[in-house]
Amino acid sequence: MKLWMKVLIGLLLGVVCGLILGESALYLKPLGTLFLNLINMIIILLIFSSMVVGVNKIHDPSKLGRVGGRAIFIYFTTTLIAIGMGLFLANYLGLGEQLSLSAAQLEMVSPSIGEILIAIVPSNPIAAMANGNILQVIVFALFIGIAINFSGEQGRPLLAVLDSLADVMYRLTSLIMELSPLGVFGIMAWVTGTFGVALLLPLLKFLACYCLVCLLQILLVYYNLLHFGARLSFVRFFKGMSDALMIAFTTCSSAATLPVAMHCAQDNLGVSKNISSFVFPLGLTFNMNGTAIFQAMSAVFLANGYDIELDLASYTKLILTSVLSAIGTAGVPGGGFIMLSAVLSSVGIPLEGLAIMAGVDRIREMFSTFLNILGDSAVTVYVATKEGELDEKIFYHSEIAAVSS
Repeated sequence: MKLWMKVLIGLLLGVVCGLILGESALYLKPLGTLFLNLINMIIILLIFSSMVVGVNKIHDPSKLGRVGGRAIFIYFTTTLIAIGMGLFLANYLGLGEQLSLSAAQLEMVSPSIGEILIAIVPSNPIAAMANGNILQVIVFALFIGIAINFSGEQGRPLLAVLDSLADVMYRLTSLIMELSPLGVFGIMAWVTGTFGVALLLPLLKFLACYCLVCLLQILLVYYNLLHFGARLSFVRFFKGMSDALMIAFTTCSSAATLPVAMHCAQDNLGVSKNISSFVFPLGLTFNMNGTAIFQAMSAVFLANGYDIELDLASYTKLILTSVLSAIGTAGVPGGGFIMLSAVLSSVGIPLEGLAIMAGVDRIREMFSTFLNILGDSAVTVYVATKEGELDEKIFYHSEIAAVSS
């Protein structure tokens, strides 16, 4: 049985047990607490290792010139637009306000924006890791990754160690996620026993709003990028990438879809191999629009549910952490959900909220991966057009190449 089905079953059983047991469901909460502790156990090393390795997917520093710079700029810009739309709609529609969740009383003094920007760079990276300062860990990992990249062969041994660490952490993440049905069951039983069925309708509203933001991102951003920026047919582009988009939607894995996406771009749309093999892997690291939208909207949803007020400084930190953690998200199923803990921690939202979001995560992830791959593909085609490395005869006249299994 697929993991997402187990999580869904755990959620439903948790809701049923919560309704039956009422406040006595509190005794099941430790199951969820143990699961959250396991996530906290891996998050720092997972972020650090994956971020360093991700930065070094740009093998040749000289390529970070015209092509790499253009692609990364567009990826960051589209991610910021996506987060902005998600935050606007989440606040405009009042997502999570009906939840009325409770948490331990939090004494939060929001720093100024200037203090946040200064505090981004850790004076002691080891202390940042020990204290769980996610944003500082991300920034430190970015600097280490860039330094290794420019160190050439001398930096390769350290990269190999961190690459192995990242692989181990991915595998450990998979093991921990196998326990997620039990954790979700425990927390959902406790939450439902405490708050009742009033929890379910806000989740459906969240999911509908999330899908709307993904659709707006496609129509307002990527359609215009290709139609006006590259002067190409969006319909033809969509048809050419349809095989990759369907695989993305069903597997929920950007990494697994990458070879198919590169094949479609080259054979169906006429993108040169040089551009495709460089810009797509960049997108796998830097372009996680769907993940960033989910993380930002989830933070607003849960903040409203816990009655935690987010001020301007909190939103600044939320946007920065969403962008940077999206970069560090592995392109595998469950990657965005694991990284959500970093975003919630950055603005002081209780991690118990993770269990609430787990119930819709699999459905959300299908749309998220679809958007991520479509964004990677659109930017790749745009860059290829600007570099004169797109064959328009293939783009407009080729037969859709069948993807070999």
